[in-house]
Amino acid sequence: MRLCRDAGERGPQALGRASSPEGAALHRGYLAATLAAAALFASLFAAIIWQAPRPRLIWNASASVPLGLYRIEARTPAPGDLIAIKPPPTVAAWLDRRAYLPLGTPLLKHVAATRGARVCRWGSQISIDGRRAAIARAADRRGRALPRWRGCRTLRQGEIFLLNAAPDSLDSRYFGPLPASGLLGHARPILTRSAPGSPLRWRSHGLSCSFHPKKKDYISC
Repeated sequence: MRLCRDAGERGPQALGRASSPEGAALHRGYLAATLAAAALFASLFAAIIWQAPRPRLIWNASASVPLGLYRIEARTPAPGDLIAIKPPPTVAAWLDRRAYLPLGTPLLKHVAATRGARVCRWGSQISIDGRRAAIARAADRRGRALPRWRGCRTLRQGEIFLLNAAPDSLDSRYFGPLPASGLLGHARPILTRSAPGSPLRWRSHGLSCSFHPKKKDYISC
C-alpha cells in the first residue's frame, strides 16, 4: 500500500502537469505499471518461498556406498558421479514398504549412463551400449522377489541410469531408468569409512584423517 501512495505522491512532480488530461493519463499509466511490477515481484517471491530447500549434508547408513557423511553440491551429473536423488513416488513407497529405505530418504547412487546411452536387461544381465554392466538378483536376502524389467531402450533427455558396485544395491538394474527431476546434487564424501569396522576418515580437500572412538587419539592424519 505504501508503494501505491508513494507513486501517487510523486507522480504529479515526476510527470509535470498531472491536472491536464495528458498528465492524468500518464499518471494512470504510471500507477498501472507500478502495480503490475509489484504483483510480479510478489509472485516471484512466492515462488522462491515454495521452493523447498535442498539438503546440504546426508548421512548414508546403507551398504551400497561407504557409510558416512556426504555433502551435496549442485552440479550436472556425469557418468561415474555419485549423486543423491529422490526416488519416484512408486519406488519410494516400495522401498519403504519393504523396510529398505524410509520415505523421504534420498538414494545415493552412481550415474552409469545418461542421455543417448542404450541400456538393456535380459534375464539377470544388465548392459550399457552392448557392454555388461551389472548382474541383477532374483530375490533379496530374505527370499522376497525383486522387481525386474526386460528389453532395451535408449535413454532420453531427463533420464539417468544408476548402478552401484555393491551387488546388493537397489538401483536401475531393478527399477530401470529413473527421472533426473529427483536429482538433489553431486554427493561428495566428507566423513566415511572404506570398509565395515574401519575408522571413519575425513575426506576433504585432499586431506585424509581417521576418526576412531575406541582409541585415545580420536583423530589422526
